[in-house]
Amino acid sequence: MTINYLLDEHIPLSYRTQILRRYPQLKVWAIGDPNTPPKGTSDPDILRWCEDNGFILVTNNRKTMPVHLKDHLAAGLHVPGIFIINEDMSMGQIMEELIIIAEASIEDEYQDQISFMPLL
Repeated sequence: MTINYLLDEHIPLSYRTQILRRYPQLKVWAIGDPNTPPKGTSDPDILRWCEDNGFILVTNNRKTMPVHLKDHLAAGLHVPGIFIINEDMSMGQIMEELIIIAEASIEDEYQDQISFMPLL
């Protein structure tokens, strides 16, 4: 399965750099990159972009993202998934988990849901 990750603007870009060093075939984009939503884009618009482009959102937004996802789904829309990182995890743990998920997931496994890390 091909998993694409979109890092929200509050996730340090060093996560992408380190993930791609270990797993260069993975697609990891960040808010503000070319062809992604610009920094400051509303969460509902980010969810629409993820749906349209097939990206799982990686975020640390535990407070409002569940509400935005509920509204998104209530409108009859979908999202490939949302991973909310646990900030008590180290960068290495988060990277390892994202790589394992990309290698072992089945199609649509995380669709329309929020998964709180660690998953494993």
